[in-house]
Amino acid sequence: MKLFTALTLPNGAVVPNRIAKAAMEENMADADHAPSDALLQLYQAWAEGGAGLILTGNVMVDHRAMTGPNGVVLENDQHQERFRRWAQIARSHGAHVWMQINHPGRQMPAALGQTTLAPSAVAMDLGSFSKQFPMPKEMSEDDIAEVKQRFIQAALLAERSGFNGVEIHAAHGYLLSQFLSPLANRRQDRWGGSLENRARLLIEIVKSVRAAVSPQFAVAVKLNSADFQRGGFSHDDAKRVVEMLNPLGVDLIELSGGSYEAPAMQGQARDGRTLAREAYFLEFAKDVAAVAKMPLMVTGGIRRRAVAEQVVDNGIAMAGVATALAIDPSLPRDWKEGKSNAPALNPIEWKNKTLASVANMAVVKFQLGRLSKGRATHPKVSPVRALLLQQVATALQTKRYRRWAAQRVSATRVAAVAS
Repeated sequence: MKLFTALTLPNGAVVPNRIAKAAMEENMADADHAPSDALLQLYQAWAEGGAGLILTGNVMVDHRAMTGPNGVVLENDQHQERFRRWAQIARSHGAHVWMQINHPGRQMPAALGQTTLAPSAVAMDLGSFSKQFPMPKEMSEDDIAEVKQRFIQAALLAERSGFNGVEIHAAHGYLLSQFLSPLANRRQDRWGGSLENRARLLIEIVKSVRAAVSPQFAVAVKLNSADFQRGGFSHDDAKRVVEMLNPLGVDLIELSGGSYEAPAMQGQARDGRTLAREAYFLEFAKDVAAVAKMPLMVTGGIRRRAVAEQVVDNGIAMAGVATALAIDPSLPRDWKEGKSNAPALNPIEWKNKTLASVANMAVVKFQLGRLSKGRATHPKVSPVRALLLQQVATALQTKRYRRWAAQRVSATRVAAVAS
């Protein structure tokens, strides 16, 4: 079966099969914002499940720039042993494990109390939820240089910790995706305007990371096939960025789409009734494949073996599975044994699409929480219950994060005075 054949990457590394556990945001850090025991338990379940590639959820390159209050941060080697254990557990059954490294840009909750950076001072447009994200500060040249260095440092630390690679997150409306989008990037300098300028930061980070890590360490990019917003990053833009990435030693590009403002990555662009709509970024990927010189991966809605097979049969190297693996972490192993499991969550058909999107994420995180405790998942959980539990947890985690961040500031000041 093609789905269970090995994939040799451009750098020569071999991924044992074509199923990837795509990234989901776990928000399961310990008190030091290093990998927690709960996170390790979760990755043990996925390691045993048989995916060929395991992509971590967001690992933040800057503790002041978080997608959520309980995220993992990798800035230095202070907690390297915890990261080594994470990599060791995720790799324990033969899978490749790549760390997804990210900076949220303007998609950082205002409640975290940090200065929000973005390419331009353009606020999020989420209707009544817009106030949950502050007006960002336009990044200076120094800010941009620091972010670039932080991505390089995180990649080096990931390799040192035993991960097989990194995935640079340039999708879903986070910082590098914001630079690519003319809606979020209104700069008139060398970082804005033309697509070549808007792609400059991503290209420079990829070049620098590839040069810094060893050849056998994989460097991947997660890229939007489109923003699904009028006037935003388009499918044609995505093809041109892939062409820019072609000569840079990229080992894989994962194609997804959308942002917090237009959450296509959650399935808002599909109805789930046909194979094509279940793998709802496949048509984009087939078009991109005509120009890409590296393997491609498609993520978005895949939950059936027949759909994953359709993806690889269409010349796409890997099928990324997310929510289905939050419900059933053993799905790849079951598919290999000939079973036809197709785990799914009940659709949330609320009128407020933003609230429905948030509830959908809460339901997924509810499943991850159960797996992290060694418990069976509960896909039919009430979205209202999952959302309320998530809100309570987020409030408590936000208080803890703000205390931790304030302690970091105090420690830095003390060290500066002492020196």
